[in-house]
Amino acid sequence: MIDVKPITLEGHQVVAISVQLPKTTLLVVTTDKGYIMCGALDVGLLNEKLKDRQIIAGRALGVRTIDQLLEAPLESVTTTAEEHGITAGMTGKEAILKMV
Repeated sequence: MIDVKPITLEGHQVVAISVQLPKTTLLVVTTDKGYIMCGALDVGLLNEKLKDRQIIAGRALGVRTIDQLLEAPLESVTTTAEEHGITAGMTGKEAILKMV
């Protein structure tokens, strides 16, 4: 099952996406500039093989819900995210607010 819904963070509308898969759930919160995702996100791939795309993204580990994704500290972020002031250790919500 795929659940896509708008959520509001400090007056900004973003999109939360959950994809139920066997034995796991993919979680994403996205804006028109970038996104945060659960541990399935391969930040190394984005930084190396897809570097020319300059993707703004961050990854949080051990999250099982959208709320947890927003509250968890980011474990890693892309180089382009760092250029926009997004760093590992900030919460998903803090990162998303820098992407709006």
